[in-house]
Formats: sequence, C-alpha cells, structure tokens
Amino acid sequence: MTISRQAGTRTASRPAPGSGFLFMLATLACVAGLLATYYYFVQTTTGQFIDESALVEAVEIHGPAGKASTRFLDLLPTISLVMAAVVVLFVTVIRKRWAEAGIAVAACVGANVATQVLKALLPARPDKGVVTLDINSLPSGHTTLAASAAAAVFLMASPRWRPMAGFVGGTFAIASGVSTLINQWHRPADVVAAFLLVGAFMIPAGWLIVRRGAWNAWDGFGEHIGSARIWLTLPVLLGLASAAVAVYSLIRIAPSPWQEASTTNYFWAGISLIVIAGYLATVATTSLFAFAARRRGSPTR
Repeated sequence: MTISRQAGTRTASRPAPGSGFLFMLATLACVAGLLATYYYFVQTTTGQFIDESALVEAVEIHGPAGKASTRFLDLLPTISLVMAAVVVLFVTVIRKRWAEAGIAVAACVGANVATQVLKALLPARPDKGVVTLDINSLPSGHTTLAASAAAAVFLMASPRWRPMAGFVGGTFAIASGVSTLINQWHRPADVVAAFLLVGAFMIPAGWLIVRRGAWNAWDGFGEHIGSARIWLTLPVLLGLASAAVAVYSLIRIAPSPWQEASTTNYFWAGISLIVIAGYLATVATTSLFAFAARRRGSPTR
C-alpha cells in the first residue's frame, strides 16, 4: 500500500503531457523576440527614432519621479539579491530542494552574464540619421538583475504560490525597467530585451525543476490565496490599460489633420511597451507553469 501510494504521488507530480513542447516553444519565442527587438529598434530608422524619442522625452518628467527612480535603482541590486537569496535559501533549507535551488541560481547567473556579454559583443548602433549615442545599451543590466531575481523566486515557489509570485515579481521587474527609462539610463527596447533574455534562461530552468516533480502538485486556481485568479486578472487589466495609453499617445502624433508635436507621447508609449511586455510575460509564464503542474488526485491528467 505504501509503495503504491508513493508511486501514485510520483506520477501525479510529473509534468502534464505536452508541456515539454510548450516550454520549448516559449523558450524559442523569447529568443526570436530578442532578435526581433534588436533588429527593429537598433537596426532600423523607425525603431531607433521611436526608442530614442522615448528616452529624450523622459527629461520632461524627470523631476521628483527621477529622484525616486534614482533611489530605487541605487537600491535595486541589493533588493534583488536579498529577495532572491532569502526565498531560495528558505525553500532550500525547509524543503531540502538543493538541486532545484542550484538550477534556479545557475539560470539567474547565466542570464546576467549573457546580458553583459551581449552588451559588449553586439555592434554599436548604426547611423540611421537619428541623433543618438552609438554605444550599445541593449539589454538593460538593471532590468535583467531584477527580472532574473524575481524569476528565481517564481521557480522556487510551490505551484499554489506561483501566480502571486509571478504578479509581484513581474511588477517588480517592470518597476525597475520603467525606472531606468525615467532616469534616462536605458531605452524601452533595452528593457524589453532584458525581459526576453531572462525568459530564454529561466523557462528551460523551470522545465528542469518541473520535471524533477519535487512539489509540482496543486489544487488549481482559486483554491489558495497564492493561486487566486486575481493574480492573472490584474496583469491582464493593467496590460490592456497600458495598450490604451500607447494607442492614444501614438494617435496624437500620427499623421492627420490633428497631428501635434510630441513632448511626452513617445515617452508614454515607451512606458506602455515596457508594462505590456512585462505583464504579457507574467501571464504567459504563470499560465505555462500552471498547465504543467498536476492537479492533486489526478495522476492521469
């Protein structure tokens, strides 16, 4: 009886059928998105103009917001490392998940190393007639640090806590990306590229953790405060609101009889791009891991 119960538990902890393909597809989508972001916003005139305009217009609201974002960015490395270290160590010590912690930390370190390598190896921004610094700033190192730390926490959380961890971590990463734009450290595309790079490392790491079946069973959405559906609803609503802001901002400067000169429209469109990308990644990743997790008592799902 004991052997049978243990075997059933192991079966129930295995990833859902077909989830491996979805994890691979998600990883490839991150890589493709990273390449597309680099090509459009660095190698094309239109992309360079949109990206640079958002950065230039950030000066208009730098004031108090800039001081707050500078303070946040100064504290960001410490916040990120402490947040990830506390959660990873807690789960590792309490649940004895040493291998899983090693996988999460390795992916986190890999994402940050890859960011610095790309910043050093990618060619300078080509001259497309847009007044801009020619040095490569893609991807954003601060955003990579924040997003990878949040992703490590997400991977080490149990399935019932992952939806909440995904929303809180996604919001933290978005805030770091928005702060780099307000402070004129990075363009919007640099932040989006950081999100995609982190995804390319953390999603495969997540699949390795899920396959270990360590604590991959849950009761589904709505059965626990950490897996309440609000954690998926909120990022969707915030993403849609940001999309509306982006559309409104771009319509005001689009060629038409009512076209106006932009003072902050490109900036708000850039902020919206960061928020949309961040929360889209949050919803997609949370849904992916929720699909892979087994329902308790459903070994044949």
